[in-house]
Amino acid sequence: MRFRLTDEQRALRAGVRGLLERRFGRERLRAAVAASVADGPVLDRGLWRALGEAGFFALRLPEAEGGVGLGLPEAVLAFEEAGRALLPGPLVATHLAAGEVPGAAEGAVVVTAVDARLVEWRDAADVVRGDASGAVPVRSVDPLTPLHRVPGGARAGDPVAALLTAAEQLGSAGRTAELAARYAREREQFGRPVGAFQAVQHLCADMLVRVEVARAAVYAAAVTGDPADAAGAKLLADEAAVRGARDCLQVYGGLGFTWEADVHLHLKRAWLRAERWMTATAAEEALAARLVADG
Repeated sequence: MRFRLTDEQRALRAGVRGLLERRFGRERLRAAVAASVADGPVLDRGLWRALGEAGFFALRLPEAEGGVGLGLPEAVLAFEEAGRALLPGPLVATHLAAGEVPGAAEGAVVVTAVDARLVEWRDAADVVRGDASGAVPVRSVDPLTPLHRVPGGARAGDPVAALLTAAEQLGSAGRTAELAARYAREREQFGRPVGAFQAVQHLCADMLVRVEVARAAVYAAAVTGDPADAAGAKLLADEAAVRGARDCLQVYGGLGFTWEADVHLHLKRAWLRAERWMTATAAEEALAARLVADG
């Protein structure tokens, strides 16, 4: 099995990264966080339409239906970039609704969905899939992801949703590894870069290992499309994102505990994604069921 990206896939990844840097760069991210702290999170409809025009939501929709006609591996690359940029909004639910909910593919309609007992961006969405009756707002750890808790809940464990969320976690994990390595080269203590100290080197090396292991699992699951592979990928990507952000915070030292460091935002989003679209417990149960079925 080959996991080397084709020229077209590399071009797609570069195109998505360029789009997100132009439309949701660090200044926009910081402005969104500041606005959220002051008045609550607001979904950027202009950005949503720009994503739709670029084909982000219609990536897997057949060309005959107005989509881009690509597959799950290409969608994973796009969502990896979204995770790297900390792009907010119900991206997975709207992507899954393309071709099923009018306007979702074009980014004209924002779609969210009930997942287990949570629904994100309920008040900002045009369409809520699943039964969200009785939903009550809960305090979200992520300033850019408002949440409601739903009594009962449903629609948990969608393997494609889990894989796309794993791809976002992978992008976040890769970004925090980059941030930690760069800071370790720039920040000096006792006249030397902190990256010269073995303890910091081990943190950065462990982050990179977790990213690459998760990347192999996510890309493999995108190729096979197997639900058990998606569950395994979600487990590894959650670990890479959460532990990577924690280790990055350690490399940053005291600065990492402030809002000025982006790792703070990556850690909070990683915690939230770990509870969305297949939790660790659900993923472990899916893998156990497959092992039993295979004998």
